[in-house]
Amino acid sequence: MAVPLDFFHDLYNAVMPSQPKERQRTDRRLTEQRNAASKNLDRMTAMEIVRLMNREDRKVAAAVGREIPAIARAVDAILSGIRKGGRLIYVGAGSSGRMGVLDAAECPPTFGTSPKQVQALIAGGRRAITRAVEGAEDSARNGERDLRAKEVARNDVVVGIAASGTTPYVLGALRFARARGATTVAVTSNLSMPVGRLAKIVIAPEVGPEVLTGSTRLKAGTSQKMVLNMLSTAVMARLGHVYENLMIDMMLTNEKLEDRALRILAAASGKSVSAAEHALRAAGHDLRVGLVMLKRGVETREAKRLIARAGGNLRGALGE
Repeated sequence: MAVPLDFFHDLYNAVMPSQPKERQRTDRRLTEQRNAASKNLDRMTAMEIVRLMNREDRKVAAAVGREIPAIARAVDAILSGIRKGGRLIYVGAGSSGRMGVLDAAECPPTFGTSPKQVQALIAGGRRAITRAVEGAEDSARNGERDLRAKEVARNDVVVGIAASGTTPYVLGALRFARARGATTVAVTSNLSMPVGRLAKIVIAPEVGPEVLTGSTRLKAGTSQKMVLNMLSTAVMARLGHVYENLMIDMMLTNEKLEDRALRILAAASGKSVSAAEHALRAAGHDLRVGLVMLKRGVETREAKRLIARAGGNLRGALGE
């Protein structure tokens, strides 16, 4: 049963009753605390600033590493949902929302998937991708409304991305997703915030205070990108959209990508680039078909038949 957001607000106030509301809201967020190492940021040289940022960024991979068990659980949940016809839907606001938009946008060209399979919602809509629409994140109702429009269902997995862990837009979306029976995942930098209590799986790399206080496009944003990259790449690999570590389902939309496809096909088959070029042309620029042709020594029609007989499983079509 969905829990009203007011419950979390009341619980939060009960825990810290003696402080003003605004202080209660920020004091517990690690991402809002000041970083002692950067207190004199405005007086540092360029070299000192970038060295400091580099030192702080080294902490991000370690923080993400501590969340690997939760990330793996999320991958398995997404994989299960997609295999049952569901979708992966990212929801976020501001920098967090843009991370979701970026990862979703990269899936079709990288893995040859439908744009419907991995989607992203950002508070404020398309305009918020390229410019700040900061007030858009303050409405839980809008998060619910936007997700409702996606007709979210039980087999979908909704990933709420909120560095602060308190973004109303994301909370509203997660609450609605949970009510619909969808699997909910939270990606946050503040574990003890409401977003974690609304999600079935919580991924919380605690990267600590930012070099520029409160600017979560820095370490928090970096950790989000790392986590989302892990989620989508691991899911697509498990779904068979890669062969070995090669982008076998990539889309060939320009000359650079066509050249990359030839190198991928040559590397995967162990054949020459010229042989790969001939096979790719005969396969209608379908890397899967071209690979089966080269490795099984068959013509286009037979390669397609082998893939179909294997239910689209490339390893099966190759007899591996």
